[in-house]
Amino acid sequence: MTDLSRLLNPAQIAVIGGGAWCASIVSAAQRIGFEGEIVPVHPSGKVIAGKTSVSRVEDIPGPIDAAFIGINRHATIEAVASLSALGAGGAVCFASGFSEALAEDENGSDLQAQLIAAAGNMPVLGPNCYGFINALDQVAIWPDQHGMRSVESGVAILTQSSNIAINLTMQQRGLPVAYMVTCGNMAQTSQAAIANSLLDDPRVTAIGLHIEGFGDLREWEALAQKAFARGIPLVAIKVGVSDQAQQATVSHTASLAGSDVGAQAFLDRLGIARLRDLPAFLETLKLLHCTGHLASNRISSISCSGGEASLIADLADARDLDFPPLSEAQTDRLRAALGPMVALANPLDYHTYIWRDSEAMTNAWSGMTGDGIAMTFSIVDYPHTDAKDWECATKAALGVRKTGAPFAVVATLPELMPEHVARTLMQGGVVAIMGLSEALSAVEAATRLHEPDPVPVLLPRTAKANVTLSEVEAKQALYEHGITIPNFRVAVGGQNAGQVALDLQPPLAIKGVGLAHKTEQGAVRLGLNAEEIAKAADQIGTQEVLIEEMASGGVAEILIGVTRDPANGYVLTLGAGGVLTEILDDTESLLVPSRIDQIENAIMRLKCAPLLSGYRGKPAADMAAIMTAVQAVQDYVIANADTVSEVEVNPLICTPNKAIAVDALIRKAY
Repeated sequence: MTDLSRLLNPAQIAVIGGGAWCASIVSAAQRIGFEGEIVPVHPSGKVIAGKTSVSRVEDIPGPIDAAFIGINRHATIEAVASLSALGAGGAVCFASGFSEALAEDENGSDLQAQLIAAAGNMPVLGPNCYGFINALDQVAIWPDQHGMRSVESGVAILTQSSNIAINLTMQQRGLPVAYMVTCGNMAQTSQAAIANSLLDDPRVTAIGLHIEGFGDLREWEALAQKAFARGIPLVAIKVGVSDQAQQATVSHTASLAGSDVGAQAFLDRLGIARLRDLPAFLETLKLLHCTGHLASNRISSISCSGGEASLIADLADARDLDFPPLSEAQTDRLRAALGPMVALANPLDYHTYIWRDSEAMTNAWSGMTGDGIAMTFSIVDYPHTDAKDWECATKAALGVRKTGAPFAVVATLPELMPEHVARTLMQGGVVAIMGLSEALSAVEAATRLHEPDPVPVLLPRTAKANVTLSEVEAKQALYEHGITIPNFRVAVGGQNAGQVALDLQPPLAIKGVGLAHKTEQGAVRLGLNAEEIAKAADQIGTQEVLIEEMASGGVAEILIGVTRDPANGYVLTLGAGGVLTEILDDTESLLVPSRIDQIENAIMRLKCAPLLSGYRGKPAADMAAIMTAVQAVQDYVIANADTVSEVEVNPLICTPNKAIAVDALIRKAY
């Protein structure tokens, strides 16, 4: 594992570049309270930002713990080589024009390889990277403004975007940020490796990750395992799309899976909660800093307005959150605190009878906490005109938190939670959340954190698929791994088709062989006898035809598909099957390999799951047979991982006593 300790907490920093860069680094470091040495490196030896420069890094007295390299990309490689030879603790490479610029300069990749070689064992952040701020040890290697301040503990944020990092340092939400690290191109030191290193700092309470791409999946698996073992929650914003092969013209699965499904499935497997926007991301980190993982999705809310009570209830309705009825103990505490004039409920409108009485407010708000309540919200908006009358709310919230119950004060509008109030609340362990929707997103995310799957994902191979197996070949290949297929025969011409059909039990289906989308091309006929098969074979449009016994007694049709995602592994998609698959868009996705219990849970989350359980008096499907079919597809993929690109069974006819693959597709390399 890369040792980043000297780089992230240096006693001496070298700044290689022009005077402006050095001045910016000095300013950023002074703002956070850095008391170590900053040595400019400039060929002229001039005084820069009040500090006398040296001509070469070799002239710097004492060990170089960290360096900021703010020169052009070609000179950067030379500087990195010199620093590595001197045993420096690490470097931040600001220059761009490496692998991220391949569209403009085909030499970018070669330069990045040279940079990695020059660094050797010395850790490098970037290139195309702003650096980092360590607010715990008052260190900043940062060439711009920032809004960070010294903290004793807090969250770490790692982002691949320097501009997003700058903006996040400016947050005025009361969130204690311990580290802000930009990762840039990650030529040598990856985001997962940096996060892994920060887990060793006991002052870090949670880690937030802005992810553009995962890179080495094994590094992320190791990170998730270590974070869970240390009790440090991980949350992420995953942006961009993976380079997933889009084969929608061949299969339903590829069009349903899309480019982001694999990333979501990987995050789910790692137990990392995902947020979709920066405000919710920051508010979730606040909650995790104060309370960590939440044990359930059961919440309560108290406000002095029925409108706010209704609003938060409506906003929560579409989320996986629950407002449980008040328990007898809660009712007793609330009645004692509020008297007979308040109708008790969850969410609760407690009116304003006790406003300004901090002790009474503490008692009332505490009444909404209790066993089984993962988080209690008090909705309070502090006016920006005169908020003296709202000091009682701050005192009450801090009083509730002293009971040990997880508690949050939520402002409906971000601007109605002053930063100084947010800081006071956060220092007392109260989550100060800006926005009702953000509050609910934070709780939902905190309930989704879980132990990562210990089984590694199947890593994607690179062989390009150049062959699509016929339906017969695909079914036979899956049959060899345990899937059930119909009795069938292959025939050429109507006369031959009629003869071989006599060996099968009607009703029969006939299909044209060699077509990707047979139904759309009218190359499927159903419910035929042997005589009708002979006529259909001459009309179906292909020389070769597949004749098979139709599956009867089906209670549901599902799809089982696997697509190779170059960024995330092999995506297993389960969904409502048949000709309406894409219209229904009812799917769940996992990664290969997945356990049977994970597969069954995913299937039971489908909207069509009631059909499998027995709907309106109809018999239930044979779930064991369905699991066998899914496992057969997984087994085939694992056995053929070097060549397979895509597998699809659609539909799998699910009956009370079997699950039959009536159509199948496989794309692979030969």
